[in-house]
Amino acid sequence: MTDHEQHAPGPADGLQFRLFWSAHVDTLEHHLSINMWSPLAAVTVVLIAYPIARFVIPAVLQAVVPDVVRTVLNLI
Repeated sequence: MTDHEQHAPGPADGLQFRLFWSAHVDTLEHHLSINMWSPLAAVTVVLIAYPIARFVIPAVLQAVVPDVVRTVLNLI
């Protein structure tokens, strides 16, 4: 048996990992105060909102706003 075969994940490994992760998250939920959850939530919101504001909104505006309006706005 090679090292790769010895450590190959079996069908139960995924379930064990999910159970371990679930228990880990449950422990965090019970032990973190609101003063710790607030910065975590703020970082999450920033990580989600930044790509939307940086890439999605300009792409939508470029698709929706006509070239004439963009030219006038750039001149202002």
